[in-house]
Amino acid sequence: MTALRVLVADDDPVSRRLLDSYLQKWEYDVVVAENGTEAWELFQKEEFPMVICDWMMPGIDGPDLIRRIRARTKSGYVYTVLLTAKSKKGDLVTGMESGADDFVSKPFDHDELHVRLRAGERIIKLQRSLREAEEELGKLRG
Repeated sequence: MTALRVLVADDDPVSRRLLDSYLQKWEYDVVVAENGTEAWELFQKEEFPMVICDWMMPGIDGPDLIRRIRARTKSGYVYTVLLTAKSKKGDLVTGMESGADDFVSKPFDHDELHVRLRAGERIIKLQRSLREAEEELGKLRG
């Protein structure tokens, strides 16, 4: 099976390298962006079933990037994870209301992140199966 493409956006170089290292170790196909603006430009040019982004970035921040992803017209579901040092309950609510599928606090535990990404993979697979079933149903209807 082809490695799942993941777009990582974080303005902190240490976090970017750490995420890139873990994701490659877990056999993801990783593309790294230095900020939300670069991530949005990459996202518009390429397909990414999963996006992991930091909340606080210059230009386009994490919640705004996720809102843009949700508003786009491309087909296929994109699983989004928001990374943040913010820890208040209101921050969680704001992040999830932006359209994020998951919310991971920094500094993150790599094992926790890994199981959350695997859960995201299951959701992506289910979304793909549902889309394929809908296409088949459409063909049967005529």
